[in-house]
Amino acid sequence: MEWTEVKVTTTTEAVEAVANILMEAGATGVQINDAADFKPQSLGPYGEIFDPTKHAHIQAGAEISAYYPETIFVPEILPLIKQRVNQLPEFGLAIGANQVTTALVNEGAWATAWKKYYHPVRVSRYLTVVPSWEKYRPQQVGEQLIILDPGMSFGTGTHPTTKLALQALETTIRGGETLLDVGTGSGVLSIAAKQLGAGSVFAYDLDEVAVKAAASNLALNPVAAQVPVKANNLLTGITQSADIIVANILAEIILPLIPQAQPLLKANGYLILSGIIAAKVASVKQALIAADLTIVQVLNEGDWYGIIAQQQED
Repeated sequence: MEWTEVKVTTTTEAVEAVANILMEAGATGVQINDAADFKPQSLGPYGEIFDPTKHAHIQAGAEISAYYPETIFVPEILPLIKQRVNQLPEFGLAIGANQVTTALVNEGAWATAWKKYYHPVRVSRYLTVVPSWEKYRPQQVGEQLIILDPGMSFGTGTHPTTKLALQALETTIRGGETLLDVGTGSGVLSIAAKQLGAGSVFAYDLDEVAVKAAASNLALNPVAAQVPVKANNLLTGITQSADIIVANILAEIILPLIPQAQPLLKANGYLILSGIIAAKVASVKQALIAADLTIVQVLNEGDWYGIIAQQQED
């Protein structure tokens, strides 16, 4: 089978939004080449996993390549893709060069091309994301591995928004908690939660492709293999109460999520939000305060922000 590659050249901050647009247009997978993922690694508290100068990568911005089977007529969906990407500045996301190109690739090339971009990466004090084909052993006591197949979907654990969410999980999980993962994507946060000691984890995503990808990734990690993952629109219809609710999604989607999440949080429970650009931090804070949630901590990496909020006891 032949595939069509649609490549969008954009900015780091628009990576997840563009990837989502491409997946919703019917892509079976995406490859992300983000210059931000190859910044020099220092021998700090998270360790040094690889030398980025030894791996080919772009020097600025990001490229998101999506792959469409021959059953999809790409010229028909390209105008919609371009229109939706062009609308991202309305939501505060810079789109940079905003170049969209297409190319034909055969199945063998598609199946292996993206592997050169992914290597084990320490994303927090205790968590390291490892591609499923790499052999890697923990480098220190307490280091937990998240095994992912990055070729299945976006959300590989290396993007700043995911890192912030993972760091927030480390801060809040003590062991045995019930956790809801909203917009699970690749399933990385659900896997991390189980590795950190969470009890019951429930994962949701609006996109059926993401649900299948998350299920496959969860199966790669024995500790998370039994985590249920279902298609759902945010928390609509969900009645499961939780100690922690985590969502790594765009601020525009976070805002309607907050009033859904608040009634499900147990006393002293945490709502972890990530995927927030600087221009949207104030509006998210206002929505949290309006929902009677206390802002505990604001996390930041580059242009991205994460927020930990807490449900107070009555």
